Amino acid sequence: MKHFLRQGLLLLLMAAGMSGVASAQEERLDSARINGHMRYFKMVIPQGIQADAPLVVVLHGYGSTYLKKKTYMRDAAKTHGFALCVPDGLRDPKGKRGWNVGYPQQEGWKEDDVADLCKLAAHVQRKYNLSRQNTFLTGMSNGGDICYLSAYRNQTTFKALASVSGQLMEWIYKGAAPQRRVPFMEIHGTADPTSRFGGDIKNADGWGKYLPVAMAVNAMVAHNRCTVETIEKRNGLTPDNGHSVTIRRYTGGDDGCDVWFYEIEGARHSWHQADINTGEEIWKFFTKYLR
Repeated sequence: MKHFLRQGLLLLLMAAGMSGVASAQEERLDSARINGHMRYFKMVIPQGIQADAPLVVVLHGYGSTYLKKKTYMRDAAKTHGFALCVPDGLRDPKGKRGWNVGYPQQEGWKEDDVADLCKLAAHVQRKYNLSRQNTFLTGMSNGGDICYLSAYRNQTTFKALASVSGQLMEWIYKGAAPQRRVPFMEIHGTADPTSRFGGDIKNADGWGKYLPVAMAVNAMVAHNRCTVETIEKRNGLTPDNGHSVTIRRYTGGDDGCDVWFYEIEGARHSWHQADINTGEEIWKFFTKYLR
């Protein structure tokens, strides 16, 4: 019954959006059957968007949803003329919406979210006449974790990946080494109590073992064979909170695959919009890989 009520609500909202004036067309709810599951997602289509425009897929955190919320990429999408696909994760064995990265509470869950997201992106590219070459992936927290898993899975759909407050699980790191290089970005607060900056290699918090953030970033730097490091320091956008931003850009990698690391001193688990313009910074990184 809950499934039909949810589907009915989505159809009503879609109909309302489709029947409105142009400004109401900017956001619409949609769904598609992917690998046997109904995937519900929100599309953000800025007014005046061009055919074959870039596509950015944006992933929520564990137990969350973006269907009724504004994402950190929406303003950048409107400014720069790219589309957003904002999907809901499926429910795991504990009933929480999320993305399967092997948390202990996801034990026994067989869902392959990387494969599903690649198929969802292909569906959205066809339906909305968006670029197959210029499709990117970003996500916050559990959504950021999937960015790491995608980097290790050698997928070819997403041309660059950007994790916000994400973590690299030990099982991913110690599994099969990735064969394909991919540009990667991490944005993380040093006081994050959820995806701890210093990692949790003993699984004290119950999310499973994961690496310190700097080690996770360095793993991507080494894999992409970057040879040059440049460092930029900034004040955060909210002076009263005392946060500062250190940006490490690693370049000179094979195939031009850079790694960017935004370390936000004193920041906790968030999208970090109080300290940087997150959407703009991610899009700045993605634009390096537009074709």
